[in-house]
Amino acid sequence: MRVRFHLPGLSSHFRLNTILAEMIKNFPEYFRDGVEIASVYGTFPPAIWNGGRTQQSVCDKNFIKGVLSTLNSRGIPARFTFTNPMLEKKHLSDKFCNMILSMADNGLNEVIVVSPILEEYIRRNFPKYKITSSTCKRITDAEKLYEEIEKDYHIVVIDYDLNHEFDVLEGIPDKSKCELLVNACCNPGCVHRSHHYQTMGLEQIAYSNHVRKYQDVPFDAERFFSEHPESAAEFECQCMKRNIYEAKKLKNHITPEEIWEKYVPMGFSQFKIEGRTADVFNLLETYIYYMAKPECRDELRLKMLEMCAINEVIEVLE
Repeated sequence: MRVRFHLPGLSSHFRLNTILAEMIKNFPEYFRDGVEIASVYGTFPPAIWNGGRTQQSVCDKNFIKGVLSTLNSRGIPARFTFTNPMLEKKHLSDKFCNMILSMADNGLNEVIVVSPILEEYIRRNFPKYKITSSTCKRITDAEKLYEEIEKDYHIVVIDYDLNHEFDVLEGIPDKSKCELLVNACCNPGCVHRSHHYQTMGLEQIAYSNHVRKYQDVPFDAERFFSEHPESAAEFECQCMKRNIYEAKKLKNHITPEEIWEKYVPMGFSQFKIEGRTADVFNLLETYIYYMAKPECRDELRLKMLEMCAINEVIEVLE
């Protein structure tokens, strides 16, 4: 049995994900049966192709190289969230994003896509990459979902409004090709979700362009959207602030017991944990909740907190 988790925070939670990988390797007795890290997904800011969550800051080439080396040496793919739905053809030549793909172009790493023009560009120029179809596409119709799964994708991430639509899930012929997002923070059936993805995509484009021109000037997102009312209206989504305990109350939430007792026996083996912009303590608790044996949660949490503290001290000393 393989229960494969796709973890958030390629750059933002690099340290925590590395510690988790070492814990799974060195203390397998703490973890539920079959737990594996399938990939670590995210971006290296200020990548203009990034979507799903706006991510700021700037990563230099040496940091990117170090993250890729650390993950790939452990057999873990880096999975780029190049899911910005607002991209135009002019963005395809972005030097930073193309540099990232060139540096990671070894046949192990992966890309998640939404934009047809970017997907076609990557397939043509970087054919080694495994391509994932994103949940950001908001495919909730059963027949359209089945059509998407039949396409040439490595994995299709199912819209989490379908998480408990078992008549739809049972009808999927190749469930091993599908990925379920287990801890969604968004309200079930949210009518704003697609608009929110578009808004964050525009904000990512604005931030990336700003950093190129004004590296020492803070980016003002509110000002950008007030000056560009024709692009999208900014709104504050409280859902993104939910922690794991609040997310557990939502009807699209998948519990660890459901993973092992329902979804894995059905044929699903790919599970996504969201949290690229979550705080490290919330994400740690989420990892413990899903992957640790219930009787080992406290001990594993303590060990991982100790490792986080040790790494913090080492970083300060360096």
